Amino acid sequence: MTHPIAIDFKATDFDAILLEKGRVVLIVDPDALTVLQTKIDKSTHGALGRAIKSDAFSVLPQGKSLELSFPVGLLAETLQVVKLAKSVTPLVARRAGGGIGANLSKVSSLISLEDHPHADELTFGAALRAYSFDQHKTKPPAPLGQVKVQANDPEALAAKTASHAALAEGVFFTRDLVNEPANILTTDSFAARLVAMRDLGLEIEILEESQMLALGMHALLGVGQGSESPSKLVVLRWNGGKKENAPLALVGKGVVFDTGGISIKPAGGMEEMTMDMGGAGVVAGVMRSLALRKARANVVGLVGLVENMPDGRAQRPGDIVTSMKGTTIEVINTDAEGRLVLADVLWYAQETYKPHAMINLATLTGAIIVALGHENTGGFSNNTLFYDKLDKAAEAEGEGLWRMPLGDAYDAKLTSRIADIVNSCGRDAGAITAAQFLQRFVKPETPWIHLDIAGTALMKTATDLAPKGATGWGVLALNRMIADHFED
Repeated sequence: MTHPIAIDFKATDFDAILLEKGRVVLIVDPDALTVLQTKIDKSTHGALGRAIKSDAFSVLPQGKSLELSFPVGLLAETLQVVKLAKSVTPLVARRAGGGIGANLSKVSSLISLEDHPHADELTFGAALRAYSFDQHKTKPPAPLGQVKVQANDPEALAAKTASHAALAEGVFFTRDLVNEPANILTTDSFAARLVAMRDLGLEIEILEESQMLALGMHALLGVGQGSESPSKLVVLRWNGGKKENAPLALVGKGVVFDTGGISIKPAGGMEEMTMDMGGAGVVAGVMRSLALRKARANVVGLVGLVENMPDGRAQRPGDIVTSMKGTTIEVINTDAEGRLVLADVLWYAQETYKPHAMINLATLTGAIIVALGHENTGGFSNNTLFYDKLDKAAEAEGEGLWRMPLGDAYDAKLTSRIADIVNSCGRDAGAITAAQFLQRFVKPETPWIHLDIAGTALMKTATDLAPKGATGWGVLALNRMIADHFED
């Protein structure tokens, strides 16, 4: 898997900055240069001061930067000057770090943080943005050069960033899974990558098709019956809390490729359906982070792994399947398959683990992108107190989340003429009716959140903290919520 950049923490050293031959990064408060920066200004014959007083620098937002090439008085190829006051929020500092990480290259980099109060966030942001997925390129870009971070107290900063390192590992694991093509990340190989996390202390169990058939999971199995790849349910358990505490359940949709089945999708853009396992990817990333940081919480992650293909054995529009709960479902559209997978996994999670609360994640509908674009995940919940905990965590981590409605009028649209419910109700309120479908498989006493990440799991352009492609949205917010509310 892709690992975060290795960072060498060093004490603040003016001479080392003068002698750095690669890239030097300075974090500058526009209102006052530090003593170190004043010395650098003198060494550059005032070039640093002129840059800071320039119109170009004055109009920069906090966290953005300008660059000086081959600055006089330094051996560095580039001097990156980041505009960042000490009074900024941690998120602004993290995004400023992203701007540093985006510009790391094969040459070495020296980042001078001195005593900035958000030095840990700057470092974290740089690590997140420096991610690159190059596993399948015969001529990948040159590896990044050595990254050195100078701070007044490097030992304290290194210790403070340890938990961030576990989070970065989880985010990168999710991004790798979502970026992988479907011929590489089959249901078998996905399960194998999860099983490998036993080395981190996670308990892993795999339910194969025969076991799911015995449990009555015909909704999930129907989705994958046209594929050569076997459907699987993988359970990951982290038991870091008190034994008597019921776990938090995280449930992920893991459709490793979605053609739409017999209700086949248009060819344009279908290659992006390798990301339709994004919900399962987030669950995997969260569980990895929890294990790496030894979280004092009980969390169970469940991912339904299937492939939706248009084979002669594939499920047809008009078929009726019976879920594990016993509810019969008329399949109106085989491309509304994720909710069928989740229906059985949600019910299994409740019946088997009696969770304190439950969150599912899925790249479920195009309708949520129409509603919210790519800035926010759509959130649905049957419990406002529970939802507010995640909402605050997402806000703290800068991961966009917007609550969407549920209601009886939407639920009535699920009525089927020949079965208990239908799996698709048409275009209007498509994201909401999908959530209403899932709620049919949530026990009223179980606090539950459904996260539709169709618009946030994969980006066509780079963001502040991720290159083009998979984002890992949700790993940070879920980890924060667990840390704040579910740890002993």
